[in-house]
Amino acid sequence: MPDVTKTADAAVVATPSVDAPAPQAKPEKPRSLWGDAWRDLRRNPYFIVSSVLIFFLLLIAAFPGMFTSASPTAGDLVKHYIGKPELSKIGSDGWLGYDIQGRSVYARLIYGTRASIIVGICVTAIVTVLGGIMGMIAGYFGGWIDALLSRITDIFFGIPFLLGAMVVLQAFTERTVMVVVFALAFLGWTQMARVMRGAVITVKQADYVHAAKALGAGTTRILFRHILPNAMAPVIVVATIALGGYISAEATLSYLGLGFAAPTVSWGLDISAGVQAIRTSQHILLYPSIMLSLTVLAFIMLGEAVRNALDPKLR
Repeated sequence: MPDVTKTADAAVVATPSVDAPAPQAKPEKPRSLWGDAWRDLRRNPYFIVSSVLIFFLLLIAAFPGMFTSASPTAGDLVKHYIGKPELSKIGSDGWLGYDIQGRSVYARLIYGTRASIIVGICVTAIVTVLGGIMGMIAGYFGGWIDALLSRITDIFFGIPFLLGAMVVLQAFTERTVMVVVFALAFLGWTQMARVMRGAVITVKQADYVHAAKALGAGTTRILFRHILPNAMAPVIVVATIALGGYISAEATLSYLGLGFAAPTVSWGLDISAGVQAIRTSQHILLYPSIMLSLTVLAFIMLGEAVRNALDPKLR
């Protein structure tokens, strides 16, 4: 006869408890604005293409010797005067031909990348910091401070950008990279100041800013802990797009003879030299122009992708 007690105990052990709670899925952590933006950027083909192009340009600017062994300043008028491109010999010194001084066009394209990238990044960094500080102070404090800084901004904004840069550059006998950066940054901060001022005026009305003030947070903490991180989105978008514009402005000044001067290698200088032989040797003008256009287009595409990711209305 089976043991009834043991059978009952086994049945109790084998039967699952009715009161045991069912396993619940772990709640998804809410994403911030930057998290949502990064998720959208990774799916945006414009962001991917522009990022690859910009990474390649930065690599060229940092290590030009990896891409060519030719000197961008050494010429040979006897053998290579206006030498035609040899497109079948990819990567060679004469791949893209030679200019009117017998210098390799390909080598000058490679080494000219550094000057353009340095100017674009440095000018963008300076105008973002200077214009951001001016706009943040004006937008947060308001009153006579806002009126004073806004009028100063309007005065600089009223000066034509390229014309003002030409006048500033004329004051220097040597136009080095830092001189060109200073001339462009001297007049280029006004747009950043206006964008930052508008963003700060909007952000400072938020409830978390009023709560921080009620809790006794200082002005510096409110500005850099609460307002600045939430007002940076439009500034980043404008800065990314403007970077390409500063590269184009440098090339324009160099083309006019007011930017870089030899022996500095610049796309603007090469475009200016290519105009002299445009009827017989179009390649001297063509390839620097293509390189400049691709660089500006890459940064504009990156800025547009960032703008679409950071603007909730465009999602």
